[in-house]
Amino acid sequence: MSKKILVLDDDPDILEILSLILVEAGYDIRTLTCGDNVFDHLNDFQPDLVLMDVMLAGMDGRSISRNIKENHLTSSVPVILISGTHDLVASLHQPGAPNDFVAKPFDIDYLLERIEKQLAE
Repeated sequence: MSKKILVLDDDPDILEILSLILVEAGYDIRTLTCGDNVFDHLNDFQPDLVLMDVMLAGMDGRSISRNIKENHLTSSVPVILISGTHDLVASLHQPGAPNDFVAKPFDIDYLLERIEKQLAE
């Protein structure tokens, strides 16, 4: 059974690219353009990993990540944030932080390597 990844980004072009990359790599994915109902999708889809942009329409991916990590039902789900404007490496060890961070523009192989690393842990 393939691993499931929930992908959040408010840019439809980025979502399409990520979808193509992840499906080709053998993952089952679900995409969202906003984080408003992320917990509904976490409960329904039960992803093995969440991959999301830091800057979502009207929301902050860091806050969503913190909410995921602070909820006892979802705290074990790895979260990888992607961003072209924020460098989050220094904040990865703070409470509620994502498990990893990938800067945009990202190398496809590097992104897949980071995903595989989180899914293996």
